[in-house]
Amino acid sequence: MSPAKTARPAVSRRRAAPPARPRRPVPRAAAPGDPARRQRWLIVVAACVLVVFVGRLVWVQVVQGPALASTAQQERLATQVTLAHRGDILDVDGTVLATSVDRYTVTADQLTIQEFRGNGRHADGEPVQDGALGIAQLLGPVLGETPATLAARLNGEDRYVVLARDVVPEVQRSVAALDLRRYLSTEMTSERTYPAGAVAGPLLGYVNSEQEGLGGIEAAYDDVLAGTDGTHTFERGRDGAQIPVSEIESVPAVPGQDVQLTLDSDVQWKAEELLDDAVSATGAAYAIGIVQDVRTGELVAMADSGDVDPNDRSTSQVADGSRAVNVVFEPGSTGKVIAMAAALEGGYWEPTDQFEVPDTFTVDGETFRDSHSHPVENWTLAGIFAQSSNTGTVMMGQEIPFAVRYDYLRKFGFGQRTALGLPGESAGLLPAENVDEVENRTPYTILFGQGVAVSAMQATQVFSTVANGGVRMPATMIEGTRTSAGEWTPAERAEGTRVVSQETADSLITMMEAATSEEGTGADARVPGYRVAGKTGTAQMFEGGGTTYVASYIGVAPAEDPRYAVSVFLKSPHSSIYGGVVAAPVFSELMGFTLRKEGVPPSTEPVDQFPLTW
Repeated sequence: MSPAKTARPAVSRRRAAPPARPRRPVPRAAAPGDPARRQRWLIVVAACVLVVFVGRLVWVQVVQGPALASTAQQERLATQVTLAHRGDILDVDGTVLATSVDRYTVTADQLTIQEFRGNGRHADGEPVQDGALGIAQLLGPVLGETPATLAARLNGEDRYVVLARDVVPEVQRSVAALDLRRYLSTEMTSERTYPAGAVAGPLLGYVNSEQEGLGGIEAAYDDVLAGTDGTHTFERGRDGAQIPVSEIESVPAVPGQDVQLTLDSDVQWKAEELLDDAVSATGAAYAIGIVQDVRTGELVAMADSGDVDPNDRSTSQVADGSRAVNVVFEPGSTGKVIAMAAALEGGYWEPTDQFEVPDTFTVDGETFRDSHSHPVENWTLAGIFAQSSNTGTVMMGQEIPFAVRYDYLRKFGFGQRTALGLPGESAGLLPAENVDEVENRTPYTILFGQGVAVSAMQATQVFSTVANGGVRMPATMIEGTRTSAGEWTPAERAEGTRVVSQETADSLITMMEAATSEEGTGADARVPGYRVAGKTGTAQMFEGGGTTYVASYIGVAPAEDPRYAVSVFLKSPHSSIYGGVVAAPVFSELMGFTLRKEGVPPSTEPVDQFPLTW
């Protein structure tokens, strides 16, 4: 038996507690709903919010402020263009030939129109609908359109749709009275009108929709007539109306200046009437007439046949301009004045020198013929000119060096534009200066107006130069300009250029007067009561691969103291190709009308002619 174990005393497993630490005082918990704590938190939150707002406010107003204000203002700004009134064109007596009147363009904003509400408004007793139909109900009667048709044009999403152009002020006021400016607007434009209708139509030209001159005087003096547009910049509200006292900038328009011409509308009208009658009587394609004051170079009339009204933009000749400067042709026998001037001025011949003139003449292998057969004639140089003999002119001209013949073409203005400055003006055509070295015929044909091409204006100036004592005055049709304030500025006048001496000019006038006598080819050009000096012409014109004729007569009167040069040209006359037959009678009537209209006294001095035969 095992020995008995000795019992151990029981041991406690609980650890001894550590020494007690001193206790920290525990704060007393705030009582629920303590207002002091809540106030502190609210102050903190409010301060944070305030800081954010202040920071944002500083950022918006101080940093971004100017830019945002400028952007907002730019969105509100609107600029209206104030059209400058285009100056008038007047004749020498102040008769208005071209003027501008105010017109309006009516436009619509289709997108905004969708927001329109009739709101019980009534049109013709019927309730006004919303949207495009409602606007159409109100606007249709004003513009003369049915509501259904107009509504179709108002539907859509375009912000700018033109509803009507060239609206008169009365209609514009009616549109404004509808008080629909949020949806509709009226823009002032200008319409060019020509009160005299077709009088000087091709010469005046026309303007386009932008009021820019595109032909004739309208284009030549566009910078004077146009003026400068003004502007009006302002802030507008939601409805498009100007915010009161919001004008930002206003630049007034500067009106264009009036241009007063030297043209006499009465003489111009008479010239056009006579030309139209001549075209009808002769079957000519067209006719041209010019009246020029020989002392000043001023044009009294520059006329084209045909009813060319610049109010009608569909008339093509309005854009073509006047044929008097744009169309060229051989001058024909009227060019013999230059050959005679060279002969007399150079001392090669005298008016009384004697010639035996056949109807055909050959020189340098080239044969020249007169317009009709005749036996050998005993003519003086004056007689050769009066009878318009080609052969006699060649006989006389062969003694004049070619360089001299060519130089006188230049001196009289051939091959160069006139001083008129009209759009499309032709300088004409001259042969090469050395043409005498390469062929034999042209050096002689230029003596009687063939082998060169000139405009009606260039041909007329030859006679004006002789009638002005041998001094060529630059052609002009401008009397002066006047501002809207009434300030008058006369046009500058250039000095003339002496071409031949007074003595030569006097001799040429006497020779031309003989050509208008019973013995000459221009007897039908005589004007009762006045002495007339002039020359007939039958010239060739090359067109479309073929040849046609231009019959002409150019003369001056009174012969003893010339005041006016008048020229008449008929293209492709069917009744006769001779200027003495178809053009001289027209000259007689036009010159007679001009002399009487301008109060020129009849001739009193007797005629003292050179002998024509020997």
